[in-house]
Amino acid sequence: MTITDPLLHVSGLTKHFPIRGGFPVKRTVGAVRAVDGLDFQVAEGESLGLVGESGCGKSTTGRLITRLLEPTAGRITYAGRDITHASRRQLAAVRPEIQMIFQDPYSSLNPRQTIGRIVAAPMEIHGINPAGGRERKVRELLETVGLNPEHYNRFPHEFSGGQRQRIGVARALTLSPKLIVADEPVSALDVSIQAQVVNLLQTLQKDLGIAFLFIAHDLAVVRHFSQRVAVMYLGRIVEIANRSDLYENPRHPYTRALLSAVPEVTDHARPRERILLTGDVPSPIDPPSGCRFRTRCWKATDQCATETPPLTRIDGNGTGHLAACHHPETARTTVAV
Repeated sequence: MTITDPLLHVSGLTKHFPIRGGFPVKRTVGAVRAVDGLDFQVAEGESLGLVGESGCGKSTTGRLITRLLEPTAGRITYAGRDITHASRRQLAAVRPEIQMIFQDPYSSLNPRQTIGRIVAAPMEIHGINPAGGRERKVRELLETVGLNPEHYNRFPHEFSGGQRQRIGVARALTLSPKLIVADEPVSALDVSIQAQVVNLLQTLQKDLGIAFLFIAHDLAVVRHFSQRVAVMYLGRIVEIANRSDLYENPRHPYTRALLSAVPEVTDHARPRERILLTGDVPSPIDPPSGCRFRTRCWKATDQCATETPPLTRIDGNGTGHLAACHHPETARTTVAV
């Protein structure tokens, strides 16, 4: 899939958190390289999944896109406008169009405010007075996300985790955004209601034409929701492809290992190969040279230690399958989820 006119264009996005040390004057003695040079695009109305192990930089990426964090380097372009280092005043016109759904529905809602006040807050901040009034708009949004409009005056503690996340979704929809960054929106929910929330987001995405950056570690959920998938490892994207291409023909060894770990009903006639990675994920303070996955990869060579593999197209059918690997898997590899 080639995006000719992306809504969001990220190039070389980097975020390093400084490590302070020394005595008596604290100075910078190192840095946590949480995000280290990301390149990806999101088209209007598209859903891009971002997956990877815990600590790979997924959530930091989401906060950089929404400008809750200041990038160390790189460029973020939204609708043709460079917002990488835009000031608070300059971002005022963009913020209504880029919203975020947070991971924890318990801590992301103010326990001292009613849900009516919580959902109406974005309108108050931006001075928006919709036709019929803010209360009517909030009640309509609550109904849109599957909640009872009569619960307008209730407090967050009176709702379940799934209902609280629906409140968070309603708040994100208040200003009619064009892009929503969903940071692990169902990982804190009970398995029995995860599908309900994912289906709700999918319906909203299709009906309202909202683009999503869907951050998650659950590969099955990402496959259900996202049209394209980007795989992260230790601060970098190692593979991007259409959903079917990535799940059926993973080309990066790390992606193949991730998919092999997804539980499934075993077909004894065609048992699936299980890939067990050795060692631990290296520290983002001192990542390996060259390919960052080489210390756990069964295909690593001397080239992998000295040369950083670029994220390049490796398919021949024009689908836009990209991988950062000197020795990619062959296209015949098939993994079912």
